[in-house]
Amino acid sequence: MQQARSVFHDGERAVQARAEVSVEWLKQSEGFVRSKMPQQHRDFFESLQMLFLGLLDSTGRPWCVPALGPRGFLVSPTPDTLEIHRDPVLSYELGLDRSPGASVGMLGIDLASRRRNRLNGRIQHASTGEMTILVDQCFGNCPQYIRTRHLPPGQDEPSAVSRRRGNITDPEVRRIIEAADTFFIASRAAGPLDGGSAGVDASHRGGRPGFLSINGDGTLSFPDFSGNRFFNTLGNIESDGRVGLFVPDFETGEAIVLTGHGSIDWNPERIKSFEGAERIVDVVPEEIWHASAALPVIGTTSEKIAS
Repeated sequence: MQQARSVFHDGERAVQARAEVSVEWLKQSEGFVRSKMPQQHRDFFESLQMLFLGLLDSTGRPWCVPALGPRGFLVSPTPDTLEIHRDPVLSYELGLDRSPGASVGMLGIDLASRRRNRLNGRIQHASTGEMTILVDQCFGNCPQYIRTRHLPPGQDEPSAVSRRRGNITDPEVRRIIEAADTFFIASRAAGPLDGGSAGVDASHRGGRPGFLSINGDGTLSFPDFSGNRFFNTLGNIESDGRVGLFVPDFETGEAIVLTGHGSIDWNPERIKSFEGAERIVDVVPEEIWHASAALPVIGTTSEKIAS
């Protein structure tokens, strides 16, 4: 009898083992990852005004970009498909692959309710203003580390987005990165991306302003805190290393969009410098862009980040 394929690929399992995740937990976790969306996930996606996608460029590098629209721009006609009736921001400018069969990772997030769902799949069809995704994996995430913000009602995609190639030394780049309490990260597994237990992932990271730091050598670092123990992002970094970051400034609508190479530091002495961290992730930027009006102006909130 053929053994069922695990929902976790080799990179994810390697990080799980290094983090001493129990076999019992992993067996339980397998049941959380579905090959089709339950009705509550379909309803959730259809209620959203904002979706984050991990897409690859022509060289295989992952980028993380949002898709924005009024409620109803996301439609799930069947449990294994999701339609996006807007173009992802900067997808044409960055040359992102939206051809049939291309892998995509998605994070649906409602900042007001702090709810988020993950979805990985493959593109079935894409044309100007629309894209249909076939679901490989979907699962919910807890609200940890999400700061409550309220998106203006009826928000549509930005009418015009300009991008400018940046450098880590640019004042605008440093200002946005060093003030960030939220960013989004895309990652990819190594080798052929055939869906299922391998592919592209999009995820959220949150903390206090400054948790995403710029080092003296121009690299970026951020702490990795306890989460669902799936290690989708870290497993992809273990497997391939290429990552893309989308760092928003919610007060201005600007964003820093970059792609580079990530690595995981397990050094306990270094980890001590970040309270509550279990690992440190370092990112060497390869290409950096400063985008204007990449998001609606959402503004700030006085509510603390929930843990």
